[in-house]
Amino acid sequence: MYREAAAAPAAVRSQLAANRDAAEDLGDALRRFAPRAVVTCARGSSDHAATYARYLIETRTGLLASSAAPSVSSLYATRADLRSVLFIAISQSGASPDLLAAAAAAKAAGAFVLALVNVEGSPLARIASRSIPLCAGAESSVAATKSYIASLSAIVQLVGNWTQDSGLLQALDAVPDSLESAWQLDWTPALDGLRPASSLYVVARGLGLGIAQEAALKLKETCGLHAEAFSSAELRHGPLALVGHGFPVLAFAQHDETRGDVEALAAELAAVGADIFLAGSEVPGVRALPALRAHPAIEPLLLIQSFYRLANALALARGRDPDRPPHLRKVTETV
Repeated sequence: MYREAAAAPAAVRSQLAANRDAAEDLGDALRRFAPRAVVTCARGSSDHAATYARYLIETRTGLLASSAAPSVSSLYATRADLRSVLFIAISQSGASPDLLAAAAAAKAAGAFVLALVNVEGSPLARIASRSIPLCAGAESSVAATKSYIASLSAIVQLVGNWTQDSGLLQALDAVPDSLESAWQLDWTPALDGLRPASSLYVVARGLGLGIAQEAALKLKETCGLHAEAFSSAELRHGPLALVGHGFPVLAFAQHDETRGDVEALAAELAAVGADIFLAGSEVPGVRALPALRAHPAIEPLLLIQSFYRLANALALARGRDPDRPPHLRKVTETV
C-alpha cells in the first residue's frame, strides 16, 4: 500500500500524457452528443470516485448527475430509458459481473457508455462505447490507492476537455508534482488521536465528499476502525448526536463554496470536546493537518494522497497489516 500510494504521481503523469489526445477527442464527442443527464456506476473506491465525478460534472456542466444501483440491472433486470444519457462506469478490474450487466443494459437502452478502467482489455472496456485507461499499473494491495487517484485525475481530464475549461486543465498538469509534495506532508500528529479509537466520523462537503467516503473505507479496511463518512451538512441531521468529548473526527476542506460550512462544523465539534483533525483549513481550537493550496477541484486529490500515508502508518501503529485486510480480496466480483 505504501509503495503503491507513493507511486500515484508517476501514474497520473503517465496517464495525462497517454490520454491527452483521446481526452480532447472525447470532449468533442460529448459536446456533439449533448447528454441530457449523466449516470455513474461503480462499487467501492471507484464509487467514491463517482461521487467526486457527480459533483464536478454537475457544478461544471449544469447537468443532472446520479448514481446507478447496479442491482437494478443485474438482479431486477429492469430496463431504464437512457436515451441521450452519458453512463460512466468506473472500475479497476473491469470484471465485476454486476457492473458489466449494468453497462450492457445501459448501452442497450441507448446510453453513451464510458468506461474508466485500469485493465485496458477488460470486459467492461469492450462493452463501452468509449473507454479511458487509468494507466495506474498493477496494484497488488487490496486497498486501492493510486488507482483511486488515477480515477479522480481521469475525471478531471474528462470534464476539463468536455467543458473546454483551460484553467482546470492547466491545474491538472501540475497534479503529479503536487501529489509528490502532498505525500511528504506530516500528518503523524493525528496518530495519537486515532490509534486508540474504535470509531470515528470523516467529514467533508461538495467536491470533498468522495474523498471522505474513500478515507472512511480505508480506515475500515486497513486500520480496523468503524469509520463513517458524512457531508458536513448531513452530520447535523442526526449523526451529530453521537459526538461528545473525545469523539474522533477527521475533516477535509477544499477552498470553494463549501469551506465555510466545514470550518463552522469543525468549530462546533471542538466546542463539545470532539477530538477533531482538520486538513485544508485552520480553525481556532481545532488541530490542523497540513495541506497544499491548488485549484479547488484539485485539492481533494492532494488531500487523499496525504491521507493514504497516514492510513498506512495508522494501520501499522494499530498492529495491522495494511496490505492484507481480513476477509477481503483484490478483485471483488459481485452479482
